[in-house]
Amino acid sequence: MLHNLSKNSSVINHYLAEIRDAKKQTDRLHFRNNMMRCGEMIAYELSKTLKYKSAAVETPLGVANSEVLDQSIVVASILRAGLPFHQGFLNVFDFADNAFISAYRKHHKDGTFEIDLQYLTCPPLEDRVLILCDAMLATGASIQKTLQNLESYGKPSKVHIATIIASVDGIKFVRRFYPKAVIWACAVDEELTARSYIVPGLGDAGDLSFGEKLQE
Repeated sequence: MLHNLSKNSSVINHYLAEIRDAKKQTDRLHFRNNMMRCGEMIAYELSKTLKYKSAAVETPLGVANSEVLDQSIVVASILRAGLPFHQGFLNVFDFADNAFISAYRKHHKDGTFEIDLQYLTCPPLEDRVLILCDAMLATGASIQKTLQNLESYGKPSKVHIATIIASVDGIKFVRRFYPKAVIWACAVDEELTARSYIVPGLGDAGDLSFGEKLQE
């Protein structure tokens, strides 16, 4: 299942327009804040699909019949571009446990690349809701390799994949391997370049958030 939030008019489209705007991207703080806001928006929409239970909450003046979450959540993010996005999810699911994965493209001289996963820390996932955050879902290869490596931590009750911008090809790739995963995207772009970058996309989300890196 795919939820493309840009199909409905909301303030998330305004944040997305600013994230894409090359003139506004030079303000790193504003860029990171908009990434975080996108995370908050997706987290809120995702929260509508979770399970809740009734709870009696004692107030200073009486008892309120309330609903509280009845599922345990793990928010996992692919470093480093996923960090501001991840914070948006934590602002909503502030009680969630967290996982972090270092997965990046290791480029070869012939123009090809492979996903190199060098670091992973994760709590138990058995029967929990896993929300995997990746700022950009381009080819889907990082998502696939990450989920493969997370299998040893237990089987989640549900897997959600959250991204700011996804490519059509990346969505198809992920669905092929994980057809039951729910994908949440702020926008879906049609094109991937020969080097597997999303067009129109927004550029390198990690560099725009934290500064340029030396290329290997």
